[in-house]
Amino acid sequence: ATKKSPLLAKDTRTGAPGPFPASFSRYFRGFFLTNISIGNLDQAIRVSGSAPQDDSKREPGKKVGFPRSGRLLRHADFERVYKLGRRHFSATITVFYLPRTVGVAGSSPVRSGPRVGFTVGRALGGAVVRNRMKRRLREAVRLARTGAVGDVDVVMNPKKGLLAAEFEAVVNEVRRAFVVIEKKVGGGAGSTER
Repeated sequence: ATKKSPLLAKDTRTGAPGPFPASFSRYFRGFFLTNISIGNLDQAIRVSGSAPQDDSKREPGKKVGFPRSGRLLRHADFERVYKLGRRHFSATITVFYLPRTVGVAGSSPVRSGPRVGFTVGRALGGAVVRNRMKRRLREAVRLARTGAVGDVDVVMNPKKGLLAAEFEAVVNEVRRAFVVIEKKVGGGAGSTER
C-alpha cells in the first residue's frame, strides 16, 4: 500500500502544483498571490516604518547607508574615547566624545568630520534587541548628523528606554547631543576633563 500525498495547492498563475498543501495556501492566499519583485521587497525591508524618508534627494533603489568612513570601528578607538573623553547624558542615551587630534598613537587613519560608534551591553537584552537598538541609533544619527561638529570621535550607549521611546524623540536627543558636542569641542578642544 502506497501512502497518498496530501493535495497540493496549485499556483494560480501557472496551474502547476505548489510546494504547500492546499490547506496552507487557504490561510496565506493573500501573501502568496501578491506580485512583488525582489527589488521592491529589498526596498520595503530597508525603509523603516517610523523613520522619515526624504526620497526627493536620492535616486530610487539606491541604498541609504551609514558610510564606513564615518564609523568608529577599532577597539582601541572605543577605549580611547571611554578613557579620555567627556560624557553627555540624556533620557535614552549616554554619549561619550573626544576631539580627535592629528597623530594620536594607536588611532586608525581617518577622514575629517565626526566618527560615530555604538555599544550595547548584554544587560539590555538578547542579540535581536541589541541589534534593533543599534539600528535605531544608527538611523537617528544618519538623520540628525551635522558636519559642523568637527573632528571628534563619538560613542553612543543606549539605555533600556530607547526601544520604548518614539523615534522622533530619539532623533531629537541625538541632535541635542551633537549640539552639546559642538559647543564643548568648539570652545575647549584641548580639554579632556569630565
